[in-house]
Amino acid sequence: MISGTSHDGIDVAAVDFTLRDGVLHGSIDHAGSSPYPEELRDRLMRALPPAALTFAEACELDTLIGQAFAEVAADAAARAGGVDLICSHGQTVYHWVHEHQVRGTLQIGQPAWIAERTGVPVVADVRVRDVLAGGQGAPLVSLMDVLLLSGLPGRPAALNLGGIANMTVLRPIGGDDPVAYDTGPANALIDAAVVHASGGRLRYDEDGRLAAGGRVDDALLTELLAEPYYRMEAPKTTGKELFHAAYLEAALRAHPGLSDADVAATVTALTAQTVADQVRRHRIDTLVASGGGCANPTLMGMLRDRLTGVRVTTADEFGAPTDTKEAIAFALIGWYTAHGLPATVPSCTGASRAQVLGAIVPGAVPLRLPEPLATAPTMLRLTGAV
Repeated sequence: MISGTSHDGIDVAAVDFTLRDGVLHGSIDHAGSSPYPEELRDRLMRALPPAALTFAEACELDTLIGQAFAEVAADAAARAGGVDLICSHGQTVYHWVHEHQVRGTLQIGQPAWIAERTGVPVVADVRVRDVLAGGQGAPLVSLMDVLLLSGLPGRPAALNLGGIANMTVLRPIGGDDPVAYDTGPANALIDAAVVHASGGRLRYDEDGRLAAGGRVDDALLTELLAEPYYRMEAPKTTGKELFHAAYLEAALRAHPGLSDADVAATVTALTAQTVADQVRRHRIDTLVASGGGCANPTLMGMLRDRLTGVRVTTADEFGAPTDTKEAIAFALIGWYTAHGLPATVPSCTGASRAQVLGAIVPGAVPLRLPEPLATAPTMLRLTGAV
């Protein structure tokens, strides 16, 4: 289970994993997404950086989001015919980056509510162990990317287009080990442009229609591309601590008179350009996309236009629904933790060592975990997605 950097709801997947001859087979019994109640989402958005936040509001949001996760978990478990373990990423509210190093990370959505509601043990707080080892705490989905795309020839990469865009490169130029990092905003600034244009009535650019009706402003795009983050070397991570509505509004003050459609077109081009720059840098020949941005044909069209000669496909081709792939990735992380296996790829997160992730909240019965495995899977194969 996860709510991502778009903060729009809870993605969930129930996966039945079986290990055979080094290959982990995952049968997806249920996958879906549940929007946050409107009032809860509004409270969450008002609390996010750069807003100030009281401990009282943090406590209430931690509880309310935990209860929302608990209801979604109970429904998913029922639809899947029961589950043995739940892995809840929760809702990221802050990623503390100081002098290009992640010092801490905070996800809320109290997992005890999930364990109490379902009676099932819950793996939670999964990012901090990677941070303790000097990693970025992200992108943790790189574990699934490496396993899922390991059979592809050439130079494949996985791209997730959530609020923030992250990419996993399996065979990077100049190295033998995979790398992964956030390339910059995906939907974060697009959403901010739409919220501003609609006075808060709309939350995202449905079917990319607003951007499709505008033109890219080269001057604004050039200014946005001057952001120092894009020139930082990986491993690196970012979030709405940087790419938020106020960030866009500050840039727009130097470019008055642009239409709402032009602004949307320009920030959509920003996402496509920053991703395409990294794809070309690593000479990627197959790009496998997932996340909410895949449903934006204007964004995907801009990306394809900039990547002539690159096969751009989606995670659906590999059995992972584009809109719930990250939930499947955290089910995978939960399976790794239960079996005593490190679930990070140090070359992707920048950690000094691979870590077993998370803390476990017991369910209704005494906690019993499987015998630890001596070796980790080498491939992942998914079936059952609808």
